[in-house]
Amino acid sequence: MFSLDFQPMFVIARLTMKEAGRRKLLFSLLVLTMLVIVFTVLGFDRLKTITDRQGQPLSPVELKGVVSQLLIVVMFMFGFVLAISTVFVASPAISSDLESGIALSMLTRPISRAEYVLGKWLGLSTLAIIYAAGAGGIELLLVNVVVGYLPPNPLVFLLYLVGHVVILLTLSLLISTRLSGMTAGVVALGAFGLAWFGGIAAGVGEAFNNSTITTVGYLTKLILPTDAFWRGAVYSLEPAAEIALFRSAGNTGRAASASPFFAAAPPTDQFLAWTAAWMVAVLALAIYSLRRREI
Repeated sequence: MFSLDFQPMFVIARLTMKEAGRRKLLFSLLVLTMLVIVFTVLGFDRLKTITDRQGQPLSPVELKGVVSQLLIVVMFMFGFVLAISTVFVASPAISSDLESGIALSMLTRPISRAEYVLGKWLGLSTLAIIYAAGAGGIELLLVNVVVGYLPPNPLVFLLYLVGHVVILLTLSLLISTRLSGMTAGVVALGAFGLAWFGGIAAGVGEAFNNSTITTVGYLTKLILPTDAFWRGAVYSLEPAAEIALFRSAGNTGRAASASPFFAAAPPTDQFLAWTAAWMVAVLALAIYSLRRREI
């Protein structure tokens, strides 16, 4: 009968976090993130000096409108870098242990392969959650201090951002059970890119009433839900007035849904339930894949 011992899982999770912390990649990413936050906040501060064509400073409403759009662009860049970093940290998580023989020494003890995989996933997910929520929260807080703007749903944004990362991490971990770290990273990044283009394709299909393109786009979202979660993050950053404007803009408003910087609606509850089931299925497949592999 299938059973899990949580203590070995927590031990593996802790070891995974320590190992990731010793890598120069994580430290470099942290330094780079802090630099990006500093420079972007300085850029937001400079927005207060912008004037219109008559030489008058922007009104508070106009300033918040500009800030809201630039914040989405900045967070898109941050989310993209975060996705790449997640792939390069998670892709060799299992394959490197298999190649070095570390996994063999661990699995000869009373640790099941399921506990090993789930421990790796738990450790990497904890790191991703701390980093994504921490860096994203600091950026939002400093922008609010500098220009007095806070998105409509900052906590929801952070949840979607974290979900977007954990989804990609889970896929990378599955691929890591079969391929080497570099190959797994390339495959995971390729899938991430296809999902991103699929989201754009779904928007294009809706704008031109093309059911085939729309269907293909939505299928890619089901196969890898990262883009749908990014759209949810964008939606939580958008002011209500902007969403209402695009919805009332007819064909122009529908065309805007093809942009990665706009979302007309967040993911539905059914899609969130699908994503939860997807993650459980991918983790189960990763456990099955490792069990079928000779070490």
